[in-house]
Amino acid sequence: MRQVYLDNAATTPLLPEVREAMLPYLGELFGNPSCLHSWGDAAREAVERAREQVAQLIGAEAEEIIFTGSGTESNNFAIKGLALAQQAKGKHVVVSAVEHFSVLYSARTLEKWGFELTLVPVDKYGVVDPDEVRRNLRKDTILVSVMHANAEVGTIEPIEEIARITRENGILFHTDAVATAGTIPVKVKELGVDTLSLAGNQFYGPKGVGALWVRKGVRIIPLLDGGVQEGGRRAGTENVPAIVGLGKAAELARMDMPARIKHLTHLRDRLLTELPRKIERVVVTGHPQNRLPGNASFCVEFIEGESMLMWLNSQGVAVTSGSACTSRALKASHVLLAMGLPHALAQGSILFTLGLDNTDEDIDYVLEVLPPIVDRLRQMSPLYAKFTKAGKGGK
Repeated sequence: MRQVYLDNAATTPLLPEVREAMLPYLGELFGNPSCLHSWGDAAREAVERAREQVAQLIGAEAEEIIFTGSGTESNNFAIKGLALAQQAKGKHVVVSAVEHFSVLYSARTLEKWGFELTLVPVDKYGVVDPDEVRRNLRKDTILVSVMHANAEVGTIEPIEEIARITRENGILFHTDAVATAGTIPVKVKELGVDTLSLAGNQFYGPKGVGALWVRKGVRIIPLLDGGVQEGGRRAGTENVPAIVGLGKAAELARMDMPARIKHLTHLRDRLLTELPRKIERVVVTGHPQNRLPGNASFCVEFIEGESMLMWLNSQGVAVTSGSACTSRALKASHVLLAMGLPHALAQGSILFTLGLDNTDEDIDYVLEVLPPIVDRLRQMSPLYAKFTKAGKGGK
């Protein structure tokens, strides 16, 4: 049976070059970067080299990079740390309705701590209107957070426009760039943001490592108390092998990005164009053009996404329904609901996220095996039976 991995938004495979770079720090170069001897020196030099590599990927200064344990930790650090540092100025926070749960739940936690939260809506493509952000700003607004792109539907947000608005009003702006950093060009100075989150496993680095970029001069309160690691901003002995892997993955992503984008866009466009031709009553979700190169997301009417996921898995195809953080919850995606999709349709979401190893033959295989799966599931669906009985078949 053919094996086709199309769940790269959940995690990407480790590149061989990244694995090779990490191996010495899992063995003979095991030192603690905080130690003042040669073992510690080797580890510390490796961490600082990785810091420079990550900084170069996003056009930042090395000293502005803080290593974390994941994109989720970076988002928690940004939302809570920035808000706590600014609370003397106000306690109002603005985030979009389609943020990753690590941002949404962090903002909800701030509410429990006495802050006020405003959720900005999106349009049918999942796009945040910068003017809507402007309308929701108040004199006591201290922080805005809007993701650079949504991993579930692929939509890329107008971050530069929103950043101009927050700058005009003297408000800090964070963006969750986990879905974009290492995948498409991300330059912090061009975006105009104050902090930015990224994660290694999104661009062929290791899991369990991320980074938060904090613009020089921006005050942030550490969430972890302890030692003086990461300039006193993130305590705890550094995960040196993972940080080295993140640095190497960032270096490779920076060099190979144009070729990667070309490859992924071709495969994505095939799915976006050909799948609706193969299966009736399929809705493409996300922005039709301004979307991530490897993201093809759909909603299939009358059936549930989890059923398609399991049947595709039995045919050797790995996909997801919504984000990896919600795929086991068996709930409709908050992103799709915020975009105005009916609950029943949102339940039928299916997400293909493409990677470097995918080929045209993989797309051919999906287009071959998915239509009969959908047909089989629809024959068991009471919603489809009701629809066909009403005589409303067809596209």
